[in-house]
Amino acid sequence: MRMTKLFLAAAAAMGVVHAVPAFAQGPQCGNTSAGFDAWVADFKQTAAANGVSQSVLSRAFANVNYNKPTIAADRGQKSFKLSFDAFMQKRGGAAVISRGRSMKAANQALFASIERRFGVPAGPLIAIWGMETGFGSYMGNQHTLSAVSTLAYDCRRSDYFTDQLYAALQLVSEGYLSPQAKGAAHGEIGQTQFLPRNVVRFGADGDGDGRVDMVGSRADALASTANFLKGHGWLAGAGYQPGEPNFAAIQGWNAASVYQQAIAYIGQQIDGGR
Repeated sequence: MRMTKLFLAAAAAMGVVHAVPAFAQGPQCGNTSAGFDAWVADFKQTAAANGVSQSVLSRAFANVNYNKPTIAADRGQKSFKLSFDAFMQKRGGAAVISRGRSMKAANQALFASIERRFGVPAGPLIAIWGMETGFGSYMGNQHTLSAVSTLAYDCRRSDYFTDQLYAALQLVSEGYLSPQAKGAAHGEIGQTQFLPRNVVRFGADGDGDGRVDMVGSRADALASTANFLKGHGWLAGAGYQPGEPNFAAIQGWNAASVYQQAIAYIGQQIDGGR
């Protein structure tokens, strides 16, 4: 997707979401698979009334199903309740640090360019990259549009994921997200696991090819992650450990305090004491 189109998509997506209250109330959420098909039919009508084309809806929902692995993952995020040491052990923190140092050395020019552009050093970016997908080695095997649709239907966070679904439809309309795409259980996309709305808002071209490819381009994924942190208040040159100015930006990445602490710690070990 060309960057001009990406930002036009962002504006259009935000406009669509804001327009929803002007129409009939959206479809009713549910907590079992029983009402999902009816919800999809209702959602498609609501989305069409809010300006999403029938062509996009037909392509996007052609293979959408209620995704039980997504619900299981959403209900089972037990690792975020672990102590810091237990979390680091479970998520392979030591291995992320060791390989992360090698990745920093092997990609010095890329990380220097990203830091000049966004003010974010390599450490926290590498920490996120390693923790999320093992440096792009595993990005998930769940049907993205089914995952996002299932969570939009599910009552626990319906409003939040309905917004994500509208963003996903914008990405489909721009040719950025394939209706067959697979990713993580909550619909996250790419090497650093962006939800669709964050792709729309913070997607950045890191390799200079005029496109944003969160899956195939590590430069794009890392530049987008830096742009996300900058968009959440990152200040160039300031510290990012707990109590320091940039820790708040890390908190914007993930709500779990143990995850935030792990990113800050791993980043510091990679950056050499920043």
